[in-house]
Amino acid sequence: HLRKAGTQIENIDEDFRDGLKLMLLLEVISGERLPKPERGKMRVHKINNVNKALDFIASKGVKLVSIGAEEIVDGNAKMTLGMIWTIILRFAIQDISVEGESHLYLSRASYNLCLSFPSWKDGLAFNALIHRHRPELIEYDKLRKDDPVTNLNNAFEVAEKYLDIPKMLDAEDIVGTLRPDEKAIMTYVSCFYHAFSGAQKAETAANRICKVLAVNQENEHLMEDYEKLASDLLEWIRRTIPWLEDRVPQKTIQEMQQKLEDFRDYRRVHKPPKVQEKCQLEINFNTLQTKLRLSNRPAFMPSEGKMVSDINNGWQHLEQAEKGYEEWLLNEIRRLERLDHLAEKFRQKASIHEAWTDGKEAMLKHRDYETATLSDIKALIRKHEAFESDLAAHQDRVEQIAAIAQELNELDYYDSHNVNTRCQKICDQWDALGSLTHSRREALEKTEKQLEAIDQLHLEYAKRAAPFNNWMESAMEDLQDMFIVHTIEEIEGLISAHDQFKSTLPDADREREAILAIHKEAQRIAESNHIKLSGSNPYTTVTPQIINSKWEKVQQLVPKRDHALLEEQSKQQSNEHLRRQFASQANVVGPWIQTKMEEIGRISIEMNGTLEDQLSHLKQYERSIVDYKPNLDLLEQQHQLIQEALIFDNKHTNYTMEHIRVGWEQLLTTIARTINEVENQILTRDAKGISQEQMQEFRASFNHFDKDHGGALGPEEFKACLISLGYDVENDRQKQTGSMDSDDFRALLISTGYSLGDAEFNRIMSLVDPNHSGLVTFQAFIDFMSRETTDTDTADQVIASFKVLAGDKNFITAEELRRELPPDQAEYCIARMAPYQGPDAVPGALDYKSFSTALYGESDL
Repeated sequence: HLRKAGTQIENIDEDFRDGLKLMLLLEVISGERLPKPERGKMRVHKINNVNKALDFIASKGVKLVSIGAEEIVDGNAKMTLGMIWTIILRFAIQDISVEGESHLYLSRASYNLCLSFPSWKDGLAFNALIHRHRPELIEYDKLRKDDPVTNLNNAFEVAEKYLDIPKMLDAEDIVGTLRPDEKAIMTYVSCFYHAFSGAQKAETAANRICKVLAVNQENEHLMEDYEKLASDLLEWIRRTIPWLEDRVPQKTIQEMQQKLEDFRDYRRVHKPPKVQEKCQLEINFNTLQTKLRLSNRPAFMPSEGKMVSDINNGWQHLEQAEKGYEEWLLNEIRRLERLDHLAEKFRQKASIHEAWTDGKEAMLKHRDYETATLSDIKALIRKHEAFESDLAAHQDRVEQIAAIAQELNELDYYDSHNVNTRCQKICDQWDALGSLTHSRREALEKTEKQLEAIDQLHLEYAKRAAPFNNWMESAMEDLQDMFIVHTIEEIEGLISAHDQFKSTLPDADREREAILAIHKEAQRIAESNHIKLSGSNPYTTVTPQIINSKWEKVQQLVPKRDHALLEEQSKQQSNEHLRRQFASQANVVGPWIQTKMEEIGRISIEMNGTLEDQLSHLKQYERSIVDYKPNLDLLEQQHQLIQEALIFDNKHTNYTMEHIRVGWEQLLTTIARTINEVENQILTRDAKGISQEQMQEFRASFNHFDKDHGGALGPEEFKACLISLGYDVENDRQKQTGSMDSDDFRALLISTGYSLGDAEFNRIMSLVDPNHSGLVTFQAFIDFMSRETTDTDTADQVIASFKVLAGDKNFITAEELRRELPPDQAEYCIARMAPYQGPDAVPGALDYKSFSTALYGESDL
């Protein structure tokens, strides 16, 4: 503490005896001034100085027990040290506030330390205290708890070098003592508090200075902004006022309207931001003055000419100029509107008149009547009369146009020269139209009389030319008409009609000559009266050229038609020969195929002789059918000729080639299928040991219930057939093996309520009809009956056999299979048997039950 006053203690027993350093210590450690010390060296001076120090200590509420001025002056070390500790405790330690204590608590919480006095021995607490406030001074993470001396010396050296805290403690003493001196520790730690507290006060002082400077800088910024905004606003007012005071009128209303639009843009776009700027300028000025007043600064005085009052004066001048400008604009626009309205009225009427007169002179000068027909002339005359009426009606408009032009001249309209020029042109044109109208009427009336003379001739020509033209068009259409015939009778009818047409041609030629003579007479009259005809008859579009052209076309088409009809007649004669040739052969082949089909059907149904006899008979039929194939080939050749001739019907036969082909294919299929069925029956008979009598019984029953002789039974017919053979009848009195009519047998089933079980019958149907077609063939029927009447192996029988080999166990082993079966069969079973999964299974046990059922398709193994 005394270092701060530029002194120090050399000997504690002697240096405090005169009281001077004691008073100095109290001033430094308390921050207060003590009474002036006495500088004398006499004992009384020293006692007085010490008493002043002791009185100051007492005034702070500190009681010094058994410590008096004499003990200090006499150099009592114990009393001196007790007094020094009391001073440090009161002024350096006791004055540490809660805020100061929080520094220690924060260090303890942040560094996981217990800050009891013994814990200061490892030095970590001192380093943590420094690191908490000055982390750049201590590398805390590199400190080790097992090296206290290094930790303590690091903290002491850093505190002395950077925090101006003297090294009061010795690291070896702290480490070598079981419990370090608490007072020494507290005194040293209090120095850290005062060091960090002083730094905080300096920071507070710096913050205060910064705050004051920030306020001053902000005020200066506001002053600069005011000056700039005021200058800009005054400059804008200065530029705008001359524009508003300009009163030079424009010639056209468009130019004045543009001025008005510019003024409205000024009011809508340019002025509102300036109003906001003026308002913001006043607000900124008032805010600045208030801030200056609150911060005890002198009021702001803008530069000359930029006061708020100066801005308000300029703004008032602007608004006065603005008000007068708007009023002048509106008056000037109203004046130009009145003048423009009159000029527009002139232009509108002049444009309407000019549009009406456009093309009128050319129309009146046009000599269209020279080539017009009589009806055209009459129409032109009526049109001209309407024009004359319209011309008279437009007289008032011409007079109005002249009057408006005169008024514009009197009002000194700026474009009067163009108005006068246009008005004079309209008047001159009007006079010319009147003269041309009179001349055209005379020419139209003269031409009308000339054309009436030839109109009657044109009318007579049209009345006779139209029907003759229609006759020629109809004739050409008939002569070119495409015809499709299929018989001789049809083509002979066409030839007869064509001969009748040719007999009318001479009369038609005489009518043509008479029509052309009428046209020539009309031409002669027009030429003699110098009339330029348009070349067309107003009553018809049929010209002499058209008549002559079509007549020539008719003359050319007649021989072509003759030739086409003769060719078609020859073709139909050839086609008829092909029809008769094909019909002759088809009427033989078709019945032969039908007869053979019926014979084969009878052979398959009848039971004459043995199956071998039936097979031999069927093969003889097959050879005879194959030998008949050349007849079918001949028929195919004849059919090819018919197709090439595009013959689609044949009244001489009901057989078509398609019917013959289908019948032939069915015949070949039927004989082959029938032979195959007999061969399969022989194989089934021999394999199952069925006698010839049983086979005949099965066939008789099947044929009996096959009412439609289709070679297959439906489900109900099949069920009745089974029952008729005595299959699975539950009631003995219902079992019948004799022959019975199928209808009678169905009635018996209904009356007795007998039926095969649904499940059993469905099982049988799944065997005989695996494709679920709903039909049972005779071969399927024989296969089923052979299985039911002969002894065959079943899955249960095979399972029972395996059980014998397995010694009555539910499984069998590979060793047992190899012992009981041939090697190849044993290995076959071992490779395909699944492992046995039952509770009595042993290693290597095989499941012979699933294997047996899989052999007969009763499982999915």
